[in-house]
Amino acid sequence: MKVRLRAALAGVVALAVGGALAVGGALTGFGPPSAGAAVNPSKATSAAAFGGMAGLVKAAKKEGTLNVIALPADWANYGTIINDFEKKYGITVNSENPDGTSAQEVTTVSAEKGQSRAPDVLDLSTSFAVAAAADGLLAPYKVASWNEIPTAAKNLNGDWYDDYGGFVSIGYNSNVVKGAPTSFKDLLKPIYKDQVALAGNPTLSGSAFAAVYAAALANGGSFGDIEPGITYFHKLAAEGNFVPVTGSESTVESGQTPIVIWWDYLEESQVAHQFPGWKVVIPSDGHYAAYYSQAISASAPHPAAARLWEEYLYSTTGQNLWLQGSARPIELASLVKDGTVDKKAYAALPAGPKGTITFPTVAQTTAAENLVAQGWASAIGG
Repeated sequence: MKVRLRAALAGVVALAVGGALAVGGALTGFGPPSAGAAVNPSKATSAAAFGGMAGLVKAAKKEGTLNVIALPADWANYGTIINDFEKKYGITVNSENPDGTSAQEVTTVSAEKGQSRAPDVLDLSTSFAVAAAADGLLAPYKVASWNEIPTAAKNLNGDWYDDYGGFVSIGYNSNVVKGAPTSFKDLLKPIYKDQVALAGNPTLSGSAFAAVYAAALANGGSFGDIEPGITYFHKLAAEGNFVPVTGSESTVESGQTPIVIWWDYLEESQVAHQFPGWKVVIPSDGHYAAYYSQAISASAPHPAAARLWEEYLYSTTGQNLWLQGSARPIELASLVKDGTVDKKAYAALPAGPKGTITFPTVAQTTAAENLVAQGWASAIGG
């Protein structure tokens, strides 16, 4: 299970029916290279540096290898994405530490710098992407669909850009759970005694932390006040409904956690496909959403393949493959607007709130993380 602690990106992005907001604006550095100029893949800021996509593909195939890190096969459909990329371009993808954290991704970039096995690309929480960019660890690059990525969801220099995301949701085994829970308020009912779990400890796990934030929003809190979320889980534990173990496929199978609060796309991709009776609902009283981010390592040993990987992920094919993994791709609005969305996968998404979804600032999230770190153990009786 991939565990990532995320400070959500500040800004406003439409995640639900409308998807992401298309944003226009001029791009720089996209002119053709000078005639006869040698291409330095590690300095290329767009496919234009290679003379276009054909040139980029040729350079990437020459390298023949791509190193990825912290990408579980059952996370947002990455197993299929990797296999499809390999078949399409004949490039071997080496996957290191698939269950790694965002922090480990960044640490590995520094620790393995100069080695052929070092990560070429990163998929990590935005807060870690921001920090890595500040430390000069990332290479700026703007994919062909740059304009389709909302301004609030990318570093304008091209150091990182959001890729896919989802909502905190309630997943439950309908064959076991009596009465379908549809809200955080519901989970306090006596019928859910010893049934509700988080997918980790919120002091360590990004998804569990997000669940506390969502519970806060459902109970009168705000991005600047996560205390009601901590209080909520204290009450859930006091009622005997909270199960203090990490919810996962194995705990669902054993019957230990009939209800798990987790990201909707992971409920679908990592649990529902194994358990046909598993249902997923976005709580009606607490809407919390977040994205992860893509980035290229500034010291990537395969810089052309790294850039081709990003182009692939942000193509119609790549975006729809994330969608098929029940994740909401950042360019979803554009896919819907131009009719290229995978309609079946889109229709299968758990129903989410309509309109725009706001995110806490980095400062708000940091403050909330500190508060959870200080109060979580005592809140649940740990």
